[in-house]
Parts: sequence; C-alpha cells; structure tokens
Amino acid sequence: MSKKDKSTPVAPKKRFFNVETHFGYTMHEIWRYKISYGMIAPFYIVFFVFTILPLLASSVLSLFYFDGIGRIEFIGWENYIYLFVDDPLFLKALSNTLFYAVIVGPVGYLASYFFAWFINQVPEKIKPIYTLAFYAPALAQGIAMGAVWLVFFANDSRGYLNSILLEMGLVNEPIQFLASTDWIMPVIIIIALWSSLGTGFLSFVAGFTNVDKELFDAAAVDGVTSRFQRLIHVEIPQTMPQLLFAAVLQITSAFTVGAISMQVVGHPSPEDAGLTIMLHLSDYAGQRFELGYASAIAVMLSAMILVIGRVAFKLFADKG
Repeated sequence: MSKKDKSTPVAPKKRFFNVETHFGYTMHEIWRYKISYGMIAPFYIVFFVFTILPLLASSVLSLFYFDGIGRIEFIGWENYIYLFVDDPLFLKALSNTLFYAVIVGPVGYLASYFFAWFINQVPEKIKPIYTLAFYAPALAQGIAMGAVWLVFFANDSRGYLNSILLEMGLVNEPIQFLASTDWIMPVIIIIALWSSLGTGFLSFVAGFTNVDKELFDAAAVDGVTSRFQRLIHVEIPQTMPQLLFAAVLQITSAFTVGAISMQVVGHPSPEDAGLTIMLHLSDYAGQRFELGYASAIAVMLSAMILVIGRVAFKLFADKG
C-alpha cells in the first residue's frame, strides 16, 4: 500500500466559534488559552460577585423606594430628581468632595511619584528604610488621627498648633480648627495629604526599581545626562503602567473620602462643613434605611469615578 501523498491538503482544525465575529473571536481566544484564563478565573469571579453584581443591584434599586425591611415601591427617576433638585445636603457633600478631590488627588499623586523617584536616587542599602518611613503614615493613619492629629489641632490652648501660635503671638485666642466651618476641610486635606503615600506610592517605588538601567546609557549617547532629563525621557515612559494604576487608586480614594472627616470632626460636622458623598450615602443607608435613595447616590458616585477613570486611561494606557 502506497504511502499517503504528502501534498494532500490537511483539513483545517474545527473551531467551536465563528472567528469572523468579534464575540466569536474573543471566545475562540479564551478557549485557546483556557488554562491561563482558568488560573485568573478566581479573581474575575470574586470581582464580578462583589463589585459588578452590587453595582448592577444598586442601579436597579435606585429606581425604587426600599426601606430595607419589606416595603418596596417603583418610583422611576424620582430618587435622581430629588438628588439634584431637592436635596441641599447632597449638593453640599458634592461641593466638599470635589474640593477635597481637586486638591488631594493631584497633590497626593504627584507627591507619591516625587518621593518614589527620590527614594530611587538613594543607595540600595537604605532604600527600604526610606520606603518604610514614607509609607508608615498610611499604615498608622487611624491611630495617628486619634493620638496625634486630634491633639495637634485641638480647639483649646493645649492643642499643639494653638499653643505654638499663642506663644509666638500670632493669634490672641485659640483657633477652632475642628469646629470652624472655615478650617474643617483644610484640616481634613492636611491629614489626607500626610497619609497619601499608600499603595500607589509603593507601585511607583517598584516601577522605578524595574526600570532598565541600560536605557540610561543609551539615553546618555543622545545627550540625556542630568537626573531630571532621565526622569522625563526615560523613567516616566518606563513607569506608565504604574502611573495608570496609581491614578485609578488616587481617583477612587479621593472621591470616596469619609473616614477622616468622621474621625476628626465627627458626623454630622458643624454646618455640614465636613460632609462628603460617602458620609451622605452611609447616612441614608445605615441611619435612615432609605436604600433606594442611597443606591442612587452610589450610582452617581460610581459614574463620577468611572468618567474620571476613563480620562486617566486615555492619558496613560495608550503609552504604557
């Protein structure tokens, strides 16, 4: 029996999905690399169950009145109309949150990147010490607010800052840092900036550590010699993934602030000077049990974070 002619065309391998469509091609690639996708499946399952599903449930629940016990009534867009038309506290919370985010977001982001770059310039042996020193405030944030900041900004003459100002003759009477509507948000911002070197800062440190040092020699051939020039032409392009990651974290933390205000000035604060969207949401969800309205607040907050997050992706993702 003669051998099979080698020139005989081999039948194409059968595919389970139509690769000519976008969905079919995506499913084909998932099936092709099914082992890899199986390894990352636990993360996506947890993300879907604890992030996507609650967001979808909030979107649906925001169209209802629900007291959390038994009464549920479809009211359409009334929660959203009340949110922007008849709820002055939400507008106050929105104003405070935007004021906080505009300052703490960019300043904390740039500070994280600068200090990570600074640490990258010190000798390798002492880098862990510097990293721990800058990261420690983020770890001790809750303890420090109770043990240090409340005493530092205390409203009487025993407060550290008031005591210094009185001794220097800069003020005649103690400043009400934690009671004055003019000072509450600045105090919250100062504390937030002090503890802003968190996970994003660590990602920057890791990003600078992984920059290929051979690129510095290649850049030096083109005249890039100073540290600032290397930062602009080499290190920033090489740390674009970390820039994107830290931007998303910074945006999320800036718009979901609430713990600092509650621990420092309490809730409700004087004339709601420290009210934020997260505190307003928790008030309706945990105190008033108006879960439909609280869901509407959550949806609007998520939409804000999503829109600004997309801007961050446009700035950094394509260059990463």
